[in-house]
Amino acid sequence: MASITPYKDGWRAQIAIKGVRDSRTFRTQREARAWAASREHEIRLQSTQSPGERYTVRDMLERYEREVSSTKKGARSESLRIASLLKNFPDFAALKLADVRTPDLAAWRDARLRDVSPASVNRDINWLRNAFSVARKEWHWMEGNPWEGFRLPVDGPPRDRRVTSLEVKLICRQLGYRTGVAPVTLSQETALAFLVALRTAMRAGEVLSLGAGNLDLTKRVARVNHKMQHLTGRPREVPLTRHAARLLRPVAARDRCFTVTSASMEALFRKARGRLAALYPDIAGLHFHDTRAEALTRLARRVDVMTLAKISGHMDLRTLQNTYYRESAADIAARI
Repeated sequence: MASITPYKDGWRAQIAIKGVRDSRTFRTQREARAWAASREHEIRLQSTQSPGERYTVRDMLERYEREVSSTKKGARSESLRIASLLKNFPDFAALKLADVRTPDLAAWRDARLRDVSPASVNRDINWLRNAFSVARKEWHWMEGNPWEGFRLPVDGPPRDRRVTSLEVKLICRQLGYRTGVAPVTLSQETALAFLVALRTAMRAGEVLSLGAGNLDLTKRVARVNHKMQHLTGRPREVPLTRHAARLLRPVAARDRCFTVTSASMEALFRKARGRLAALYPDIAGLHFHDTRAEALTRLARRVDVMTLAKISGHMDLRTLQNTYYRESAADIAARI
């Protein structure tokens, strides 16, 4: 039953029904009574509905961002992707969870494919499918699984780009790096990070996280946080080659070996590559992340596949083989 009482210069409506309490203030008693009647009807209606009929895709994603995405290392990136979906697909976001069907997901997928690559859509599918899974299994907001029968976009062929010795020399020279000398400028730090990535198969963010606290050159082991740590619960231990240890020795005593940020490093690398592309056109296709595949391809000649997976941190050997092992058939034929 609603309680309507005078409050300051107006009226206050309070309701308590089926364990739900709510109140609001209004200018007139008539407005207060109208709101109380409407709110009581709404609460009674909700009490007869399932969670899937009460909550929308937007409700689900906003809670998922607060409770799940925020715990991941890539929280900011995933939050931006969620915000983009809510902004660009308002009709999809407004669907009740009980009404979401496979064709709705397929329509969203096809619309995304008109703007971005299949690889980017698959990255969105990974977190979106997990959000639906958490809502269904943990929150009990859904009963059916709308992803059943959903067809994933087909990725393009993986990159087969190798990093040549000449390209390494040109990039380091362009960035002003001197072997064995601690870097002073951000450009020199970028060159050193490039070389370390090329010798360790670490990702750019992992290289930039190195410092005295997680780097042991005596054992030649680095302990780095990684993007799947929210699942494994512990950092990744990366064995370092002797060459990598020599590269890091001039900066190993620092709290942070690198002061350059990930964004600045990427910009400096692109600018150096762009300046070189005028004389060496092929270098325009070089990405910093190609160092990871190049390092693993080289290390594959020296260690077995299980050891290689331990170095790279891959749990799926198919990803290691299909994406990061880039030796060509001609290269293999020359060795057998």
